[in-house]
Amino acid sequence: LQDIRNTVGNIPMEWYQDFPHVGYNLDGKKIYKPIRNKDELDMFLEKMENPDYWRTVQDKMTGADIKLTDEQVDLVHRLQRGQFGDVRFDPYEPAVDFFTHEVMIHPVTNRPADKRSFIPSLTEKEKVSKLVHAIKMGWIKPRKPKDDTPTYYDLWAHEDPNSILGRHKMHVPAPKMKLPGHEESYNPPPEYLLSEEEKLAWEQQEPAERKLNFVPQQYRCLRAVPAYSRFIHERFERCLDLYLCPRQRKMRVNVDPEDLIPKLPKPRDLQPFPTTQALVTEPRQPPARRPCPCPCPWLTLPCPAGSDDCTVRFWEVCTARCMKTLPVGGVVKSVAWNPNPTVCLVAICVEQSVLLVNPCLGDKLLYGATDQLLESYVAPEEERVQPVQWVTATMEEHSKGVRLVVQHSKAVKQVTWHGKGDYFASVVSDNSNMQVLIHQTSKRWSQNPFRKSKGLVQCVLFHPIRPYFFVATQRYVRVYNLLKQELTKKLMTNCKWVSSMAIHPGGDNIICGSYDSKLAWFDLDLSTRPYQMLRHHKKALRSVAFHKHYPLFASGSDDGTVIVCHGMVYNDLLQNPLLVPVKVLKGHAMTLDLGVLDVLFHPTQPWVFSSGADGTVRLYT
Repeated sequence: LQDIRNTVGNIPMEWYQDFPHVGYNLDGKKIYKPIRNKDELDMFLEKMENPDYWRTVQDKMTGADIKLTDEQVDLVHRLQRGQFGDVRFDPYEPAVDFFTHEVMIHPVTNRPADKRSFIPSLTEKEKVSKLVHAIKMGWIKPRKPKDDTPTYYDLWAHEDPNSILGRHKMHVPAPKMKLPGHEESYNPPPEYLLSEEEKLAWEQQEPAERKLNFVPQQYRCLRAVPAYSRFIHERFERCLDLYLCPRQRKMRVNVDPEDLIPKLPKPRDLQPFPTTQALVTEPRQPPARRPCPCPCPWLTLPCPAGSDDCTVRFWEVCTARCMKTLPVGGVVKSVAWNPNPTVCLVAICVEQSVLLVNPCLGDKLLYGATDQLLESYVAPEEERVQPVQWVTATMEEHSKGVRLVVQHSKAVKQVTWHGKGDYFASVVSDNSNMQVLIHQTSKRWSQNPFRKSKGLVQCVLFHPIRPYFFVATQRYVRVYNLLKQELTKKLMTNCKWVSSMAIHPGGDNIICGSYDSKLAWFDLDLSTRPYQMLRHHKKALRSVAFHKHYPLFASGSDDGTVIVCHGMVYNDLLQNPLLVPVKVLKGHAMTLDLGVLDVLFHPTQPWVFSSGADGTVRLYT
């Protein structure tokens, strides 16, 4: 037979599966794999027909099929049964004892002794020197001698409350019984005995109100004392006391009350803010609804105060003098100055109309330019369908200052301007999708931004910088993107009924007042839930306002107070806003359960205006 032993060694034969050979023989020539062209059917037929199939194995080293001989099959069977491979091997033959207990002259092995057996070991010497050094340094200490005294286990160690292993470290002893006094004696002093009136009063009292739960009695000797009638009752009460006794002592936590209050800066470090009442307009009935300072920088410019007496009055701030009275023929619900400093225009809500009024006060060039701007309007060739009607004022109205009238289908309850001064929005008292309308003054064009109603709209606001529009319903504030025409986010106010809304000049924070006496501060970058809820007022909040330049915001309530708070918003996005109430301003009298109806900050100074149900407008500086 040709010897084709494979010389590749002990390696996985899978390495050769992509090659035509399986290794190299003793001459260095390749051992080629045998040609295998049998499919599954051929293999099955061979298994069924070939009588030697069961004893044929494949040699992985050469790839050839090898038929096992009878001797090899017997060897496999013996190994499977756990026997020795060699048939002639006897595992039970007697063992030869080379090493006996008898000492012989000659050694069994005559191997010469190792050199290390007669030379001192350097490794051992090094180990010993290290151990000696460790003992000298105190790193290795001798073993403690064993204590042979017997130790006993204390069976009752857990029962002793003073022991370390005490089961109840906080053990409370059972309440002790009250020791008997002189009144419980069988022969008490006469002052302890009850008279007939006292006995009668004792019987009529409730058992819990009695000073003594028995009547003191006198006996001539100890033998005459009968059995105690309340004995079983008292034993029962004693058992009840023991059963209801607390199992553990409650440790009182010593908390400093100062630690519970947040560390806020002192109000005097947060000045300026309004502290004192400076001016009061004359009382008027019915009440003044909404004060509205002009956005111009001069303090002498007027501010209108809308009211229920069908007039709008313009006041001079520095003297509290009424400069002009404009009869509007209806109840005024809302007043808003145009925020554009180059335009002198006021929007006034009167019943179902919004009047655009030029009050003709202050700089002549300014209000003259406003009239020229409104008169430069050119009507479009095609009439467009609008939800409202734009009407030019008549000669009589024009002489009073009214320039344009925007007629709505229902009563208008709020008007607010966009920061650029061209657009304004109005809120109508209605349940349909026509509640909110956006108007453009320069083109005299109005549009309804919403297809369907999302609830009863309370108030609306334009974002001071970005094209966002805030719509406050009773429970939620929805933020819409006017460019993309989509809902950006929905703020959960956690209030029952939102009354008013104001936005920080930076545009990232918003406050909402509610009729359930809560003020919610929202950080728009942080969450759709309130960053902080302020519950400073005792009654419903009617109005909230931010200052345009100072870190101040105010809230007016039906409790007749205006609370001014310091609201610092930091440029660092990681730092939370600082909200500190700094002043409670009082002055308005309660009228028909109404207090402060509106608050508004001065455009440039840290002053606040408030109008109340008592018919006055007050300025706090």
